[in-house]
Amino acid sequence: MSKRELHDQYLFPNYAPMQIMPSHGKGARLWDTDGREYIDFAAGIAVSSLGHAHPALIDALYQQSKKYWHVSNLMTNEPAILLAKALVEATFAERVFFSNSGAEANEAALKLARRYAHDNFGPEKFEIIAFEDGFHGRTLFTVSVGGQAKYSDGFGPALEGITHLPFNDIAVLEAAISEKTCAIMVEPIQGESGVVPANVEFLKRARELCDQHNALLIFDEVQTGVMRTGELYAYIGLGVEPDILTSAKGLGGGMPIGATLSSQKIAQAFGVGVHGSTFGGNPLACAVANKVLELVNTPQMKVQVQARAMQLQGGLESLNNEFSLFAEIRGEGLLLGCVLSPEFAGRSRELLNLMMDQGVLALVAGDNVLRMAPPLVLEEQDVNEGLAAMTAAVKIFMAG
Repeated sequence: MSKRELHDQYLFPNYAPMQIMPSHGKGARLWDTDGREYIDFAAGIAVSSLGHAHPALIDALYQQSKKYWHVSNLMTNEPAILLAKALVEATFAERVFFSNSGAEANEAALKLARRYAHDNFGPEKFEIIAFEDGFHGRTLFTVSVGGQAKYSDGFGPALEGITHLPFNDIAVLEAAISEKTCAIMVEPIQGESGVVPANVEFLKRARELCDQHNALLIFDEVQTGVMRTGELYAYIGLGVEPDILTSAKGLGGGMPIGATLSSQKIAQAFGVGVHGSTFGGNPLACAVANKVLELVNTPQMKVQVQARAMQLQGGLESLNNEFSLFAEIRGEGLLLGCVLSPEFAGRSRELLNLMMDQGVLALVAGDNVLRMAPPLVLEEQDVNEGLAAMTAAVKIFMAG
């Protein structure tokens, strides 16, 4: 029995992983246990921001591992303090709460918004507005706020006080918000539902409405953060500042970490004992994330991401001009969604598997969208080879 087959024997059946098993990686390339090489346009679902086996991240992990791995939040630790300082200095925020994942960062954001409203305006101000097809994680609270029934059905009664509205619909949002609303939660780009960007006008109006109704605006930047869109966080390019921002995925470059950012005034709602995490702010994860932020938050990286994004998007558009495979190519920076034309509806995973056979890894976002979220360190040759492999896969797909 192969090691890959052991997965199906011993792990829960909630995943359907590819048949390949990675052995090692370098930069934007992976090799499997059979020795095959792949161009990685997936980056562990937008997580491996600096690619695989980045020497600076290896060194950061090694240096911290020689000191101490864990002390809990009964003590402070230097890597967590330095990372919080770096995040505050780079964003609108004044305070940071650390957790271990995007779901936990969003859970903390939602609890913080409700607690802040409770403490400042009373217990009746607890309603949350979110959006259809949104995705915020897999905890009970976050699947309830996420607007996709496939993730929340079957887990008992939904949490009360959550309203889902059509994405990008200003009029419906204006009608729905009230003095009972404590927060609006939104992704600047809905990643899991197909890489659907929010309209700037929509986000600006959400900001205005929150100000008018003493509600908090929460930006879920778990997928769009850490230079993924060509800005350190997407809100910077949009010119709309949230009250609370969540970050994870690319922040750790592969190490599990989540961060919830807010002003000092809002953070005060999390007094001693109100919320916590045993592993949140883990020294190993924070040491690596510090190095990620140091390397990512530079003018050079911004130029790099924008250049590779233009190259990748241009190559996808050229491919589409030849094959008319996509109805739309959308997204920002190195987060792109290729929407299959109606005649190919429902076949995104089929195309994904053919691309894997040709040596390029990507993602899907539903049945109709091929998603690309490659490492930020993607090189020009990586893009060229990845597009060539993708073209070979598309030719087989079109003939099938």
